[in-house]
Amino acid sequence: MRALDDPRLDRALTALLTMQRQSWEQGVTAHALLDLGWDEEVVLLADAAVTRQHPDGRLGDVSGEQGAVNGAACGEAVRLAARLHPDRRWTVALRRQLDWLLADAPRAADGTLFHLLGNRQVWADTVYMVVPLLAVCGHPERAAAQVDGHRRRLYDPDAGLYAARWDADTGALVQPQLWGTGNGWVVAGITRALRLLPHWPDGLRAELAGHARQVLDACLAHRRADGLFHDVLDDRGSHVETNLAQMLAYAALTGAADGWLPPSYADAGRDLLATADRQVDRHGLVRPVSGAPHFDRPGTSAEAQAFHLLAHAALRRAGQSGASSPRT
Repeated sequence: MRALDDPRLDRALTALLTMQRQSWEQGVTAHALLDLGWDEEVVLLADAAVTRQHPDGRLGDVSGEQGAVNGAACGEAVRLAARLHPDRRWTVALRRQLDWLLADAPRAADGTLFHLLGNRQVWADTVYMVVPLLAVCGHPERAAAQVDGHRRRLYDPDAGLYAARWDADTGALVQPQLWGTGNGWVVAGITRALRLLPHWPDGLRAELAGHARQVLDACLAHRRADGLFHDVLDDRGSHVETNLAQMLAYAALTGAADGWLPPSYADAGRDLLATADRQVDRHGLVRPVSGAPHFDRPGTSAEAQAFHLLAHAALRRAGQSGASSPRT
């Protein structure tokens, strides 16, 4: 395997690639390699996701996953594969995933997607899984509608932050905690969508960028003296974790490079990432983070490994004289 130009990042990547991965973890791994410019490796990740595509269209299904939306995170990789190696295998697989999101996946009456197949819950995580893919595949209004639907159910305007889960059957929050990683998914998802699609219909880009900045700022207000965050942002009794710092670093550095955040946010992003760098052990594992497989205690995770690389890729872009244009 080829190497990055930093042995610490090589270790983080090796740790990521040796981990077992569910569908969304395969997707965010592909996002990291996409942003690092490892296109052919992304094609291999896409191949695995298509090989495991569920008959209903969900990419990367592992032994009957209950996630309704998580496989969509693999869509960018399949899209790149279709562009680099034109073949019906890729185009049909991507179309089936999009058809699932646009028409077939379970959703509320207003179209807001449910996160799982087994219940009617709206989760903050969904924003990252579906919004970037919908945007880059030519559905910006549908992407923005997903943000709006999640915002109306989960966003606390007084706190400036998202609760984790809302249930359609009860019409109430079932996990009202202000989970740090959930807020990271929202900010990072909007950030990625804005980068992948620079030009949006009138007003949508500014609205999404403004909302991402609100949530980013609200998260930063809960940053600890050591630069990290509590797992539940406003609960000092919850464990300390690292991944939110990386997710916010990715957003701050990308937003500053792409012009929807002031340049000063790049400095905040560098500081957040420097904090995360100090949390990487000799094996390349970022720890502690909200740990797989249940994300209810400190541990390690493939998503945290991937966001470490995504944040470093964003740092490289921010260090260039001009932000490069994403491949669309």
